[in-house]
Amino acid sequence: MNTFRLSKRIMNINRTEIADLIYNKIIENRSAIKTQFLKTNETVGYFFMDDLLPTELALEIHAKFPTTEEAVKRKNIREFKFTAFQMNNYNSLLEEVIYAFQDERIIQLISEICNLEAVYGDENLYAGGLSLMGKDNFLNPHLDNSHDKDRKRWRVLNLLYYVTPNWTLENGGNLEIWPEGLKKKQTTIESKFNRLVVMTTHQKSWHSVSKVLKDDVRCCVSNYYFSDTPFLNSDTFHITTFRGRSSEKIKDIFLRIDNGLRSNMRRLFKKGVRENPHQYKK
Repeated sequence: MNTFRLSKRIMNINRTEIADLIYNKIIENRSAIKTQFLKTNETVGYFFMDDLLPTELALEIHAKFPTTEEAVKRKNIREFKFTAFQMNNYNSLLEEVIYAFQDERIIQLISEICNLEAVYGDENLYAGGLSLMGKDNFLNPHLDNSHDKDRKRWRVLNLLYYVTPNWTLENGGNLEIWPEGLKKKQTTIESKFNRLVVMTTHQKSWHSVSKVLKDDVRCCVSNYYFSDTPFLNSDTFHITTFRGRSSEKIKDIFLRIDNGLRSNMRRLFKKGVRENPHQYKK
């Protein structure tokens, strides 16, 4: 699709057309991102790819993001961020781009790159959707919940597509991966405009988001893929589990206690005391 045609149709572009663009870009870079993934797969496997979509479309996606006032605020000892997942409340372009990542061709292609089989998208956007992080927002080191909302399938891949123009490393709000655990140095992946990051999720895939230092909002389109089997054979069920950084000794104690209390509740109530509201109710 050339720039002129995209300019004419950008407001009416649908998920299939966006998926075409994503698919073709991944095919074009398949060898390089496969190499990236294989180099990291022994710990927390990941790859990233820049210039995923035409710049004009990526800018339009960012322009249509809701404000933090229109999103759900999540502020506690574990995290400070804003999320949006009831997609019919927002501009339709945002729903189209989210579900473009769940096109079967893209799921199959990314699964092959990551050496996975029987992988599925998530129509309910459980813990997915849109993420917004403003100044002083953060996400402490954590492991994602191991399962989908019904606790039937294993969460295996996390897809993060960043769309804030001119975002730099110095702004903070960058993805951090801890391949050797929380006592070793993290790997920082810049939340660069028009960048897609795909990372594995399992019981050793600790990751976090550094505190946002700039008075701006970092915007991200988030998807998860699930599978009939866990990424690691050793994986066991776990809730979203948070820890403190090495400089946060006291906070880490409280987070460990919090993890224990929430884990015990899930042992008593398999699907939780209440249904997790972070899902798209169609």
